[in-house]
Amino acid sequence: MPADIAYLQNSQQSLSELHDLFTAQRQAYAAHPMPPAAQRQQWLKALRNVLSDERQALIDAISQDFSHRSADETLLAELMPSLHGIHYASKHLKNWMKASPRKVGIAFQPAAAKVVYQPLGVVGVIVPWNYPLYLAIGPLVGALSAGNRVMLKLSESTPATGQLLKTLLAKVFPEDLVCVVLGEAEVGMAFSKLPFDHLLFTGATSIGKHVMRAAAENLTPVTLELGGKSPAIVSHDVPLKDAAERIAFGKTLNAGQTCVAPDYVLVPEDRVGSFVEAYRQAVRGFYPTLADNPDYTAIINERQLARLHSYLSDATSKGALLIPMFEQDQGRRMSHSLLLNVSDEMIVMQDEIFGPVLPIVPYKNLDQAFAYINQRPRPLALYFFGYNKAEQNRVLNETHSGGVCLNDTLLHVAQDDMPFGGIGASGMGHYHGREGFLTFSKAKGVLIKQRFNAAKLIYPPYGKSIQKLIQKLFIR
Repeated sequence: MPADIAYLQNSQQSLSELHDLFTAQRQAYAAHPMPPAAQRQQWLKALRNVLSDERQALIDAISQDFSHRSADETLLAELMPSLHGIHYASKHLKNWMKASPRKVGIAFQPAAAKVVYQPLGVVGVIVPWNYPLYLAIGPLVGALSAGNRVMLKLSESTPATGQLLKTLLAKVFPEDLVCVVLGEAEVGMAFSKLPFDHLLFTGATSIGKHVMRAAAENLTPVTLELGGKSPAIVSHDVPLKDAAERIAFGKTLNAGQTCVAPDYVLVPEDRVGSFVEAYRQAVRGFYPTLADNPDYTAIINERQLARLHSYLSDATSKGALLIPMFEQDQGRRMSHSLLLNVSDEMIVMQDEIFGPVLPIVPYKNLDQAFAYINQRPRPLALYFFGYNKAEQNRVLNETHSGGVCLNDTLLHVAQDDMPFGGIGASGMGHYHGREGFLTFSKAKGVLIKQRFNAAKLIYPPYGKSIQKLIQKLFIR
């Protein structure tokens, strides 16, 4: 049989299995539409145990997909926040599930009102390649806490992680509760077309548009986490060592392949040279060498590496100054670099970089810095470095972004008691913690009346008595 025909048959079989999995989950939800708190906590406990027991296997699989991924980065950025998120949800789940009592106006008494939180049904999650564990487990925790069935579509760029997670989750969950879907782009597109009760996508803005369009055919509500160009602002008086070190941490983690990594940094024009030197010292302090450094993560694949090199070629051909932090690349371990003299005509200033390249944009005053940010699509994160509280408040009040860190980077994402999500071009909706529970729940308003019915006073036929009543109740 020709290879292309065999591939097509296997692909079609995968699509057929996809629909079977969805049908099984829909039927399982119909049979158990409101799992009790004890059942949900048992699910979370099973998830926690398998992640904890298999952490080394997960570290190895992710590193295999990247050709090299720092084991400590996987622990810090994937396993630890996943386990903390599970713990937080388990601790607060019963309180989240409680019905919320609401007030009933005097005109509608006697009655009671409450909001109950009902599982949506079957939730789809499309997982990107950059953090294949954390960005699968985070939505999974929220969806399970809310009592849903969940289908996870893992990226084709992380096959080892996808296969391992499929195997591990199958050990603790039946497929009609949690399942992992693997496959290439056509499977991903078919996945997004399923009539889910909610669909969460994390990835590029360009793909997010296709996902939202496909979901719209079924009126499936979506949560989109899309990234974008997240800026960092260095103030006129912040110690440069403080700012450079914290920005360098956020930009070098996972070799910059992070949706909330600083994408460019706005620096006062008279501090650019000093910032470059402080940043170089920070990066070289983290990574004294590039070759064979176990702490330095590689670019995920050759296609992404070629994309990044094309950004640099385009920028330098249009006048940018490239300042590499290391002498040369080592395979897919791409040298961290700064870019000076950048302009809007360069691709690197138009697209999300998603790699170890940091452009520097000089500014004169904060008004100019805010204008630069506000003239562009709203970012997923914004970082400000300065200890003046009045300036900090200006940042919060005069810019828009999905989230903000004052004098740090990335770490707002790991706070379980805060929502995470984008705005505008960087996404819509949010999850994490209680907000995740709410995203994957239907907040259903319930009005309760018993035998006595005062509403009979407003039943037809109408006359003078109803007019007198309306006059008494009318709010002027």
